[in-house]
Amino acid sequence: MKSRNLILGTILLILMGCEGNKSDSLITVDVTADYPKKELILQDFIDVEYVLLETTDEFIVKGKIADVGKDILVLTNVHQGEILIFDRSTGKGLKKINRRGQGPEEYILPFNVHLNKEEDEIFVNDGPSSKIQVYDLDGNYKRTIPYKKGALVTNLYDYDENHFLSQNVYSPENESSTSTFFLLSAQDGSWTDIEVPYEKRISPIIVKRVADGVYASVPGNSFVSSYQGDWILSEPSADTIYAHRPNGDFRPFMVRIPSVQTMTPEVFLFPGILTDRYYFMQTVKKECNFEKDNKMLTVDLIYDKKEKKIYHSIVYNADFDKREEDLSVCALNEEIAFAVSLEALSLIEEKGKLKGKLRDIAAHLKEEDNPVVMLAKIKNIF
Repeated sequence: MKSRNLILGTILLILMGCEGNKSDSLITVDVTADYPKKELILQDFIDVEYVLLETTDEFIVKGKIADVGKDILVLTNVHQGEILIFDRSTGKGLKKINRRGQGPEEYILPFNVHLNKEEDEIFVNDGPSSKIQVYDLDGNYKRTIPYKKGALVTNLYDYDENHFLSQNVYSPENESSTSTFFLLSAQDGSWTDIEVPYEKRISPIIVKRVADGVYASVPGNSFVSSYQGDWILSEPSADTIYAHRPNGDFRPFMVRIPSVQTMTPEVFLFPGILTDRYYFMQTVKKECNFEKDNKMLTVDLIYDKKEKKIYHSIVYNADFDKREEDLSVCALNEEIAFAVSLEALSLIEEKGKLKGKLRDIAAHLKEEDNPVVMLAKIKNIF
């Protein structure tokens, strides 16, 4: 699919920071309701894997987890232009790639990095240059995939062999497209919109101009999720969330009330991790206090398919004393629901309260060590 979006540099920096059961009834979520609380233990429905990353002078992690493969982990130090590749089973540093520059085979900013299924190529999305640079795992240049100048390609999901699925975050500064979702050709960067019906386009972004610059607040949620072979598409301007398949199947998956078109400020609904028992979601209220921070107010929700009820959810990690996990994200791939960096210093401070393998890892950590990567994999429990 294709992208048609331009966004403020401020917004760009903030953004850095499934075979369905057709018999399921359509779920209706009241985004204004005060649902009862439900506490869950992560390990009851998620398998957790911890990877201690090697720390050397060459491999120092300052950024984020970009992608997870069967055999490797890809992390990025975005502002340094570095892409770090680690062995998933041992945590050993395998390769550091830095092709930052303004040449035809380089990137200005590795905004996000995607590992192909064969795990022999990385796709580096360079937002400022409106292109994707493709390298092998040694950092050798292979090809360039240009896309429309000014477009904001925020994520790359494997849609089929020839296309990525991505999303286009609509801003009042950018009205070049009426569609949030698009397919981006992995060959030539051409794009095709996926049309989701809505009444009036509503931006999920808050922009405030002041004398010393521009402030912006952007929901941290992906508008794309996945469930049993379906892509779940959450158009911020629409009241219906849709399930879509590459074969063209397009059907309602969930409905939110009241209509987003009638709300001031708007409250959006974004599904996150979807399992065979639980649908995790998050509401996002379009207001924030820039004097305090640039975050919008969020509420975590869960739909329990067995009980057929909606709750305000809190998910605790059993390997910690009282750590809550965020399940409002889109699954990384078919295996990994989400991945989290656990800073060495925080684990050292908590090590007397940690459990299992994580406790053993923390016992040997030093303050300057690289983070421990937590990988979460969905169990089949229903």
